[in-house]
Amino acid sequence: MKKITSILVLALTLTLAGCSSAPSKTSSNSGTSGKPADIQKIIDRGTLKVGVKVDVPKYGYKDPSTGKIEGFEIDIAKAVAKKILGDENKVDFQAVTAKTRGPLLDSGEIDMVAATFTITDERKKSYNFSDPYFTDGVGLLVKKDAGISSFKDLNGKKIGVAQSSTTKKALQEEADKQGIKVTFSEFASYPEIKTALSSGRVDCFSVDGAILLGYLDDNTKILSDKFSPQNYGIASKKDNTELAKVINETITEMKSSGDLQKLIDKWGLK
Repeated sequence: MKKITSILVLALTLTLAGCSSAPSKTSSNSGTSGKPADIQKIIDRGTLKVGVKVDVPKYGYKDPSTGKIEGFEIDIAKAVAKKILGDENKVDFQAVTAKTRGPLLDSGEIDMVAATFTITDERKKSYNFSDPYFTDGVGLLVKKDAGISSFKDLNGKKIGVAQSSTTKKALQEEADKQGIKVTFSEFASYPEIKTALSSGRVDCFSVDGAILLGYLDDNTKILSDKFSPQNYGIASKKDNTELAKVINETITEMKSSGDLQKLIDKWGLK
């Protein structure tokens, strides 16, 4: 009897040992620390990778004299980094354009995009978007001596827009509504559109109004016409749901505390 009891005790001991040595199962979206995998990846790396504009004064602009990138969206990205990593300076900024920001997000080279990215129903099928942090409208920048005072005066003219932006669609819809004909030239960056306007290759430079303010000079003017409200949101990869949640929490907290409005005032946005 004692021999049988000893065997049973030994078997029970081995069974319990086997259970205790087995790794605990975690969610496929969880890291080893218990944090969601998409957040843990950023923590392990030690930096938040953010796609930003570097050619948009007030939003994201790289000062050629200092090499420093600064602007409204840069400050928002720093707030997200502080929430995740406890330090607003742990951000790796990467220059993006309207054409490259989506592919860089898709490939995982960046964690999020804060780059005047307009929220649309179509884009929401591909990316997570935060609540809007700024609302603007499509504006028109023209030469003062061009004799253009309204959108209707652009009948038969050529408008410069950014590649893969929503501007072209908004202006075409407005042109159809007003019964005028316009053509478009697409460019990779805003400075290129401004150069095309200055050289006469296009008759108008069109993008969101607040962005145009950074390209206004003594020879140009912004028309009073404004179309199609544009809501800007921070985009992240569709399956990075926890990151999207943290980003949105940051925006919500900044709105509630008044910090977002302070940044809008700081950068002179309207």
